[in-house]
Amino acid sequence: MSKQSKTELLHIATIGKVVGLKGDLKLHIYSDFPEQFKKGVSFFINEKESITISDINHARGLFKIAGYTTPEDARRFTNKKLYTTMQRTREECKLEDGEHFWFDIEGCSIVEDDKTLGKVVELDRLASTTYIKVTTSKELVDAGCAKTFLLPYHEPFVVKKDIPNKRIYTDGAMDILEAS
Repeated sequence: MSKQSKTELLHIATIGKVVGLKGDLKLHIYSDFPEQFKKGVSFFINEKESITISDINHARGLFKIAGYTTPEDARRFTNKKLYTTMQRTREECKLEDGEHFWFDIEGCSIVEDDKTLGKVVELDRLASTTYIKVTTSKELVDAGCAKTFLLPYHEPFVVKKDIPNKRIYTDGAMDILEAS
């Protein structure tokens, strides 16, 4: 879901290979909300074309596309990405208190000791830890710091989140930047 503007589609899954003889396809989900993948729901595969799920087996990670019942027909969708919109995500995916959509975190300034270190350009999950990729401010790059750095998106590094004002307050981020 990274590098998306508010008008673009969000990449939430990729269609894998055909499995079996009835047009089942492997579904690789890149969303924290697998419940949005259900029978009868449509997703974009590009800006103008969409597909509808006719059947899904979450336990096996397989699904069928409405109107495509043979491996030969379904094969044309292998490696296609599935997209949704930010608006639809906000409406259908419920967050717990203190949680935020990744697309809301992107673009936030990283602030430590009243100094802006840079902006969040992307989030990524490696193993069980979510990291934010930060593009370092021009002043710090000019002072010899790395152009980008990764910061774990959890305590003790993230002290406070002010997402409406696009600011994340940190502790220890400058140390990570200097070591990058």
